[in-house]
Amino acid sequence: MATIRDVARDSGVSIATVSRVFNHSPLVSSGTRERVLAASERLGYWPNGIARSLITNRTHAIGVLLPELHGEFYSELIHGIDTAARASGLHLLVSRATSTATELAAALRSMRGRVDALIVMAPDPNASGALKDCAGQVPAVLLNTADPQPQCDTLTVANFDGAAEVVRHLIGLGHREIATITGPANNVDAQQRLEGYRSALREAGLPTGPDLEFQGDFTEPSGYAAAGRVLARSPRPTALFVANDHMVIGVFGALQDAGLSVPTDLAIASFDDIPMACYLTPPLTTVHVDMYRMGQRAVELLLDVRPGGPPVSGRHETMSVTLVVRGSCGAHAMVTGDSAWLRHRLAAATRS
Repeated sequence: MATIRDVARDSGVSIATVSRVFNHSPLVSSGTRERVLAASERLGYWPNGIARSLITNRTHAIGVLLPELHGEFYSELIHGIDTAARASGLHLLVSRATSTATELAAALRSMRGRVDALIVMAPDPNASGALKDCAGQVPAVLLNTADPQPQCDTLTVANFDGAAEVVRHLIGLGHREIATITGPANNVDAQQRLEGYRSALREAGLPTGPDLEFQGDFTEPSGYAAAGRVLARSPRPTALFVANDHMVIGVFGALQDAGLSVPTDLAIASFDDIPMACYLTPPLTTVHVDMYRMGQRAVELLLDVRPGGPPVSGRHETMSVTLVVRGSCGAHAMVTGDSAWLRHRLAAATRS
């Protein structure tokens, strides 16, 4: 097995210079760097990561803690984080930690000493204590957190604004009874989307209340179950705002099983714009959240340093969202003159 001494001898430089190359030191010229890397490749040498971290006190790794790892939302988020990290010579240590304080605290402890910085998504208010314990120990960016920490940067989504905008869109199409399927009660994203929904209805003087709000948990099965309760309501709402796209998949299944169609029997709009949203039948009207860009921005915040100074922290940024109108809310049918949809809308207007 080749050693650092072998690489130094083969490339005609000192051991210290080889070390500087692998530690990305700006003191090494590009010619020397290329010569050392070429020698390293020929000899099959790569520095021992554990030994390097002991010497430099850096791991060149970012810890990423998310409440879930499966699904298109988290896949896009991790992709954005990984792309930005690799561009800076960093790697990821990714782990799942549900929003319970105990599990999050254990996951944070497991990361200690193994990463140079953290990206944590903790939308549960109960995670507050664990976040306070880790704040200030390493640079950290908190995503969609219910409890921002002054020592950490915070990156959130414009949940309230996006939900209000999509409900206003449904109102503009003539809907007067608009129900919602919410996310988990202890999730800050779900809470903010619910408040945006309620605000848009109050603003228009339309009814709100528990009989129009149906509990979900951001999963497909919960969307299916909640849709059954929506359809059992009398009178049945004419439109439905679903707090995330994954639950819509379950909603579509429930409607199909009931022999109903979208948007003729129920107009639907949602939040997140996961990649499959435009391939549903009909394509889903939803609020677009750029999860890939969110991941990139989180890394940018971690790497943002003052010239000659420590990393900047304590910033709070909100990512804007965009309403994407497709066929599930009936707007496309209204434009093309679908007679069944128009009859449905006239009947709904008469009931109101």
